[in-house]
Amino acid sequence: MNQTDKLIRAKKQVDELKGFYIHLMVFILVNIFISAVTIIARVNGGESLGEAFFSFGSFSTAIFWGIGLGFHAAKVYNFSPLFSKNWEERQIQKYIEKDKQESEKFR
Repeated sequence: MNQTDKLIRAKKQVDELKGFYIHLMVFILVNIFISAVTIIARVNGGESLGEAFFSFGSFSTAIFWGIGLGFHAAKVYNFSPLFSKNWEERQIQKYIEKDKQESEKFR
C-alpha cells in the first residue's frame, strides 16, 4: 500500500468520523427539542410533570433514533462483535485453502 492509498483511506475515515459527530449533534439537539415540546404539551394537557417525563411517547423518537445512531457508531468505529477481522481472515484463509485443494485435485 503506497502513501497515496494511505492518505485516501485516512481521509475517508476522518470524513466518516465527522459524519458521525454531526449525526450525534443533530440527534442531541433535535431530541432535546422534541422531548421538551412533548413534555410541555403533556403537562399543559393535564398530566403531572412526572407522568409526562416518564411517558414512553416523550422519548420514543430518541430511543429508536438512538438505535440507528448506535449502528452508525459501530460502523464508524469498526465494532462488529459477530464478524470481527479475525473471523473475516479465518474465512478468507478457509476459502483459499479450499480452492488450493480443489486445484490440486485436477493436476
